[in-house]
Amino acid sequence: MMRLVAEPLTSAAFLPYGEVLEGPAIPGRTYFEDALANRRPHARPSLSLVVKQPVTTLPIRSHQMERHLHSSQSFIPQEAGRWLVIVAPHLAQGTGPDMARARCFLARGDQGVTYGADVWHHPFTVLDREARFAIFMWKDGTKADDEFVDVAPFEVALD
Repeated sequence: MMRLVAEPLTSAAFLPYGEVLEGPAIPGRTYFEDALANRRPHARPSLSLVVKQPVTTLPIRSHQMERHLHSSQSFIPQEAGRWLVIVAPHLAQGTGPDMARARCFLARGDQGVTYGADVWHHPFTVLDREARFAIFMWKDGTKADDEFVDVAPFEVALD
């Protein structure tokens, strides 16, 4: 079984997949626009709020990835502990994520992310405690909004 080891989430390391969202260090405003994408002019903005329970068993095991071909997707913690950001590039040949080159990032409770459009990622997983997030993306109500695929089983270690 493939094993991913979580690394700290940094803007530089995450750049191929989107943007890390962090508030400014001093009073003021920071804009996050580079990774926001809507590739369907008829799609509408979708803002949702979610409460997610933490995983209870480590290491974390999964066999699923997802992408939003036409939309970026932002996860903005409102109240959270640590959480996982798992991404993978596209396979060089064929379709789907290249899990041999997948990466796992350990996000702090004050960090959010925007996955760029067409970026393979794992459904978000929270650690430590119950978490509340705002999620933003563009949707048109068709099956093209979300794509989920099964991949070879993998596990995530936090060490």
